[in-house]
Amino acid sequence: MQNIPVNKRPSGWRRYLRRHFGFSRRETSGFVFLFLLLLFWLAAPWLLRPALPAYDPAPDQRQLDQLATALAAQRQPRVYVSRYPRRPYARRPAVPQVALAPFDPNALSAPDWEARGLPAYVAKRLVHFRDVIGGFKAKAQIKRTYGLPDSVYARLAPYMQLPDQLPPRAARPPRDYAAYAGSRYAGKEFGPKPPGKFPRKPTHLAAFNLNTADTTQLMQIRGIGRGLSARVVEYRQRLGGFLGPGQLSEIYSLRDAPDLVDSLRKYTFVTPGFTPAGLDVNNAPFEALQTHPYMGKRLARVVVAFRQQHGPFRQPDDLRQIRILDAATLEKLRPYLRF
Repeated sequence: MQNIPVNKRPSGWRRYLRRHFGFSRRETSGFVFLFLLLLFWLAAPWLLRPALPAYDPAPDQRQLDQLATALAAQRQPRVYVSRYPRRPYARRPAVPQVALAPFDPNALSAPDWEARGLPAYVAKRLVHFRDVIGGFKAKAQIKRTYGLPDSVYARLAPYMQLPDQLPPRAARPPRDYAAYAGSRYAGKEFGPKPPGKFPRKPTHLAAFNLNTADTTQLMQIRGIGRGLSARVVEYRQRLGGFLGPGQLSEIYSLRDAPDLVDSLRKYTFVTPGFTPAGLDVNNAPFEALQTHPYMGKRLARVVVAFRQQHGPFRQPDDLRQIRILDAATLEKLRPYLRF
């Protein structure tokens, strides 16, 4: 009996590939057909496109040249007529230069200055300036001429026959107006001037108390007028009294006037141990609190609301619970607080 060979089963990896990636005969035929159809679709543009003739740009270039020639023939340049026609100025003749030698500046004309290297406009200006002042008396007058370059002056100065500086003026004797018999001053006696509208401020002023001074005393200081003295008194009343002259710089009108603040410090003082007027933060209404310079409307509103919710304050450090009150403002308020 003939032995028939038995087909061996495929191995595991072959069986896995065949199960997941294998194709049947029908699927293989469809895949080949679609692949050939894709190749035909990609090659169709080259197969179906007719052969284009070679492009010759010469006719188009000739047509463009003809159009450009026609446009250039039709175009006419625009002529603008100016409202302000320019005046024709005659050309100035060149002035020949001369060698430098000692000369008198009062005897030179404008062309003579030009012959020594000065521009025409500076030369005319020098001649005009000389005629106005009645002649140059020193080189310093020529040096002050507007537009004269320093280098040109330095080159010409050694040749000018003039002194360098003007002579000092002699002191004039006092004029006696009463000696003129026919004048309006004849027979009049010249005594002290009558007092003016505003009284003169004293030159030697004794220092006074800043917390008790009124506007009249403050106005005796030079630079302090009626309005500024009133602002100082009004700020002192709102503050409750000054603890030191340094608080004067907090006034709006004195912030940018350090010289006036120094004058006030020089002629005023604060009594040692002075106790300012107190600010009752537990009982004072909002209107009284907000007028204090260190309190203001915003802080006064928060203080009133805080004491209504949490009760009265017992000491200055209780105000630290208010977030909008910074440490610097609290230190300035501390001497004025009353509980």
